[in-house]
Amino acid sequence: MKFRSLFMALLSAAFMVGCAEQLPPVETFVEAEDPTPLTAEEQAEWDNVKSGLNGAWATIDSLYSRSIVPQVAPVKTLRLSGWKGERLSAQILLWSKDAADGVRVEVAPLKGDKDEVPTERIQARFVRYTLADKSDAHCLCNRKTDHPAVLVPDMLDSLAHFDMAAQTVRPVWLTVYLPMFMDAGVYKSKITITDNNCDKVRLPFEVEVVEECLNEPMDWDFHLDLWQHPAAVARAEGLELWSDEHFEAIKRNCRLLQAAGQKVITTTLNKDPWNHQCYDAYEDMIKWTLKKDGTWSYDYTIFDKVIKTMMDVGIYRYINCYSMLPWNYELDYFDEAKGEKVTVKAKPGTPMFEKMWGPFLTDFYRHIDEDLMIASSVNIAADEREPEDMDEAIRVLNKYAPDLHFAMADNKYSFRKYNNVRDVCIALRQPIGQEDFDLRQKTNYITTYYVCCSTHFPNTLTYSQPFEAELLPWLSLAKGFDGMLRWAYNSWPENPQYDSRFAKFASGDTYFIYPYARSSIRFERLIDGIEAYEKAKMLMYDFTVSNRAERLEPLNKVLERMRTTKPQDKEQPWNQILHDAIKALDDISRRNGEN
Repeated sequence: MKFRSLFMALLSAAFMVGCAEQLPPVETFVEAEDPTPLTAEEQAEWDNVKSGLNGAWATIDSLYSRSIVPQVAPVKTLRLSGWKGERLSAQILLWSKDAADGVRVEVAPLKGDKDEVPTERIQARFVRYTLADKSDAHCLCNRKTDHPAVLVPDMLDSLAHFDMAAQTVRPVWLTVYLPMFMDAGVYKSKITITDNNCDKVRLPFEVEVVEECLNEPMDWDFHLDLWQHPAAVARAEGLELWSDEHFEAIKRNCRLLQAAGQKVITTTLNKDPWNHQCYDAYEDMIKWTLKKDGTWSYDYTIFDKVIKTMMDVGIYRYINCYSMLPWNYELDYFDEAKGEKVTVKAKPGTPMFEKMWGPFLTDFYRHIDEDLMIASSVNIAADEREPEDMDEAIRVLNKYAPDLHFAMADNKYSFRKYNNVRDVCIALRQPIGQEDFDLRQKTNYITTYYVCCSTHFPNTLTYSQPFEAELLPWLSLAKGFDGMLRWAYNSWPENPQYDSRFAKFASGDTYFIYPYARSSIRFERLIDGIEAYEKAKMLMYDFTVSNRAERLEPLNKVLERMRTTKPQDKEQPWNQILHDAIKALDDISRRNGEN
């Protein structure tokens, strides 16, 4: 009996080794402890979980706790639909009451009748948890430091496998990149998840590909303006500022931005325009020097290299240059005669303002026009400044560089007074009349909106529900905007993957992605919404020019609900409105080929 027991144990051990490759421990950061204790009932739920690794398809609209057994409706086969060239999102939940090391995800090709989508175009990423504010309408731009914290899933990690602790949940984010050139039809695949314990979860899914084809992101109409913060990349990734390695890291992080259809390069004209409100200051891109003979010289080396780097990535429509109106009105320059850096306050309306900005604007326009030949893409930019300051900035700009345009985030309707503000952004809830849209469209000017930490819903904060990010581009479509602006793309707090909170701002307000070019649930859902905007615009055009506009009625009805439903009306089912819009768009996509 002892021999038989030993033989069976050895046989079992051999099977365990042979059933799956035993992967070494994962080298990664340790996530924060969950600050929300489980109730007795929630803890008891783990006792009812079956042993081994469990998995299921889950909605992409919800944030799932790392500590609570998930309640998900069983879905035998997930069904997605999309256009050629579109990227699709899905979410898997894994959970285990025992530790599960070496968890890895294998994806089979999506196979159709004649064609297939290879595994290289299907990406599965483990979702990581970070500390965030507890969702609260009072958690705005003046958040108290003792505001309650929660643990939320957000960052999409690049790990090939993952070690799950006992009694934990781990989301996996699936992204399917449909080729532009493929046959329409239904494609089938399956996800296989295994671990070192030889547990196995299989989840089939299929994708319906319609005949329509989405343009490349650089050709999208949606005007996306997420402010970049190059200096933050150097600090977060441990690189020397403005080194070759730093610029390569900027390029790597901004490729994600280009894939979202970004239209604007963020640059600075002097010192930090926002008075170091972020964890990392905005470093100078242009060095100003007052020479001994009293004339000025300007070193554009870093400015030029930032622009070239972003253009190499594929972002080039506008170059917005901040700011003639920095928040503290301060400007820095090197004084050759004194041999030191000097800081002056150049407030609009004072002699110092024109004294500093006049010579610079003259030389700056010469540089971008003659040296770089990009003057037609450049805007002098400002955000939320007082009307009298804007008046003076526009006056000086028109005097010294009259061919330059202006861009502004404007919460005071200052843009109505000027004819050279070709890129204006107002607050989402700020009323704007149809006459404003009509006038700006006649001149081919851009009108967008923004949300920030002062907007509780909808938003893209780490505690926001994921569907809110997808809803925002839909609101652009419903309300007639050309796109949206948001600060910021990557103004990271000290350690965003561990804690997304920063200073007085609501958590996640300062960034969308994570260091080392890691995306987030919020960013992926924003792209989903931008793609929907593009698809709707294309179909509206097609149905209108072909005298079939009546077929747009189901979509138009949902857009009307978006226009008339107030965001603060909690009784209104905004998630349902979004899904009704998505369904209407899918339906008319399938019908576009009909006579």
